[in-house]
Amino acid sequence: MEEKELLKLSAKQLTDLGVCPTCLNRKYNGAIFGDDSKLKLYEDKDIECLFVGNPRAVGHMMISTQTHYHDMSEAPDAINEKIIRFAKQFMIILKKVYDCERVYLCTMSDGPMNHYHVQLIPRYKDEERGSKNFVKPRKPYVYDEKSFSEIKKLINEYARANENH
Repeated sequence: MEEKELLKLSAKQLTDLGVCPTCLNRKYNGAIFGDDSKLKLYEDKDIECLFVGNPRAVGHMMISTQTHYHDMSEAPDAINEKIIRFAKQFMIILKKVYDCERVYLCTMSDGPMNHYHVQLIPRYKDEERGSKNFVKPRKPYVYDEKSFSEIKKLINEYARANENH
């Protein structure tokens, strides 16, 4: 199948065919996942950080590598360390902005072709603790300009202050 034909398939279909939808999306400027301007919080040469388009909770976000790796075991230590540093900072920020009680970190790069990423899933005070938070039903992403702008500002301040790490 020609690459242009692949653009008509869903992310799940691409993954099942052994094609990374994230890499294809980047190559064709959002052709798979669409405009991410109201999702993307931070990006540099190594990582991108954005809200999930079909979140399990308000504030559900992900940190993805720019270069394709199947999972954490393939990525260089420096990239993994950067992801962990940013994940920790996002946890602090998400708790502050959304007043959530905890933020869970998980990675599950599943399928024949997937792009390494970690997810941060907030748990709120009125929600039960435990692993069920990883499989809560997904809902549509709702853009909240005030929260989005605050989180973006705080993570960019953190990135500027930690450029040399």
